[in-house]
Amino acid sequence: MDEQKKIIVGISIGDLNGIGSEVVLKTLNDSRILDFFTPVIFASQKLMQHFNKTFELDCSLHGINSLNNLSHNKINVFNVWNESVSINFGKEDPEIGTYAIKSLKSAVSALKEKKIDVLVTAPIHKSNIQSKEFNFPGHTDFLNQELEGNSLMLMISKKLRVGLLTDHVAVKDIANTITKELIENKINTIHKTLIQDFGISKPKIAVLGINPHNGDQGVIGNEDDTVLRPTLDAFRKKDMLVYGPYAADSFFGSGNYEKFDAIIASYHDQGLIPFKTLSFGLGVNFTAGLNGVRTSPDHGTAFDVAGKNIASSESFKEALFSAISIYKKRQEFMELSKNPLKSRGAK
Repeated sequence: MDEQKKIIVGISIGDLNGIGSEVVLKTLNDSRILDFFTPVIFASQKLMQHFNKTFELDCSLHGINSLNNLSHNKINVFNVWNESVSINFGKEDPEIGTYAIKSLKSAVSALKEKKIDVLVTAPIHKSNIQSKEFNFPGHTDFLNQELEGNSLMLMISKKLRVGLLTDHVAVKDIANTITKELIENKINTIHKTLIQDFGISKPKIAVLGINPHNGDQGVIGNEDDTVLRPTLDAFRKKDMLVYGPYAADSFFGSGNYEKFDAIIASYHDQGLIPFKTLSFGLGVNFTAGLNGVRTSPDHGTAFDVAGKNIASSESFKEALFSAISIYKKRQEFMELSKNPLKSRGAK
């Protein structure tokens, strides 16, 4: 591939005591993967060489202090820091959390400045990263602040896409958080991303109910009848293929999800439990709705297996290639939008 056309993939390293470095390097260990993109790890060359040796890998690492000095046939490591870092695999350590945030902030800055094309984030530990300088539940909320648009957590795999009305919200606060405005915002976001990022011209979207059995006509809560149904009805009047609300307990087991391009769940576990049951190890977390492309694997830091050289890199690899695919689809959509005649075969 022409080096000038290779997509530049930025990688934030995540919690250094977790499996992030292992799955990143295992994904990049096959030199043939460099034919498809140019990787940039935001960390330190000294530390990545240490991980390279620890996991008995043979990654060709190229340390750089400027993103203008990329090598397109090596794994670039942008030196976010130069000091030595003490690694204790499997240990929760707030100091290690500061390095995860240094890596993330540097990578996001590069994304905003268009020094990289897409961002793939290795897992962070949500407790370790909290500080006065970083007070976010996770990646999505931070990216929503730093990038343009309205973020939406969209879990994707080859057969399933699940978005959320509320993500990292306590269960006791879910019903009060779901408003007409929130529903409209999330459905519009997922509808747009299905068109521009996945090439689906007329998306079919299913929405799951808020309460068990959609509230059973008010017996188990009235939010489905007073907030959710009227909002969905308004979308259908605009000729959008938005269906529901569906009772969540039987929706996935019946195979009903296979009829739709995306499903929107009301809250985190309602959507992510079935998603991870059906796609675990091959799922990807995509932050939809923003002007930059970011993906991550569907797992966390996995402290229980960190440093044992047994972590699977499959989900991280899926995240990486999903980011590239989404970026290409979005670029194609933007090009066609600028010149609609191209979509009709005009030269």
